[in-house]
Amino acid sequence: MLSLVLVIVAMLSALTAMRFAIHGQEVAVPPLVGLGPTEAEKAVAAVGLQMSIERQYYSPQIPEGRIMSQLPLPGTKVRSGWQIRVAQSLGPTRVVIPDVTGQSEHAAELNIRRRGLDIASTAQVETAGIPADQVLSQSPPANAAQVLAPKISLLVTSAAEPQAFVMPSFVGQPLGSASQTLLGAGFRLGNVSVAAAAIVPSPDPAATTAAIPAVAQAPPQPTPASMVVSQNPAAGQKVTAGSMINLEVR
Repeated sequence: MLSLVLVIVAMLSALTAMRFAIHGQEVAVPPLVGLGPTEAEKAVAAVGLQMSIERQYYSPQIPEGRIMSQLPLPGTKVRSGWQIRVAQSLGPTRVVIPDVTGQSEHAAELNIRRRGLDIASTAQVETAGIPADQVLSQSPPANAAQVLAPKISLLVTSAAEPQAFVMPSFVGQPLGSASQTLLGAGFRLGNVSVAAAAIVPSPDPAATTAAIPAVAQAPPQPTPASMVVSQNPAAGQKVTAGSMINLEVR
């Protein structure tokens, strides 16, 4: 019986020590809304916590520089050393949202930052009939009221991607017809070279030792009747409109 009592006492002591170890390091999050940054940091440091200002918003109720929201909420139990995330008030909206639609992305960014605002995000969109690098819309719009954050998102037009094709095979076709097909499809004819003629060995061994006088010959020139023997890019490859196509003929 005595042994059983000792075992029970030991288990209760262990459970109590474990619970103390787990919950003994927990603290309650203090209320920070309405405090200045210095006061808020002192309040969290007093209970062994940390604070991070992650957002800034306009607020007609909370004075500029004061804490307007916090996470976790006041009274929440957290472990010592936990970081409290807060948002800081910028006070009432005093800046006028500029109209940057129709401007280039760079000009719009300069206009926005000159007023103490920032770029929240920029999205690209292809739009027919509108030049590239032009602000199509913005959020919030110009002269908007009740703006929450000092940031503007932009929608900017982008250049259309060139049309893509699968390269056909011109091998075995005359140079004249191949050139017309390429130019008619919107491609450019690049370098046209003549393939070197194959050297056929002489059946007479003595002929290889005989001196052959060197005769200067003009290099052969391609003609519309020359046959295409190779091409670059090769057939089946992806090409875009306006690409340069090189051909080798014989």
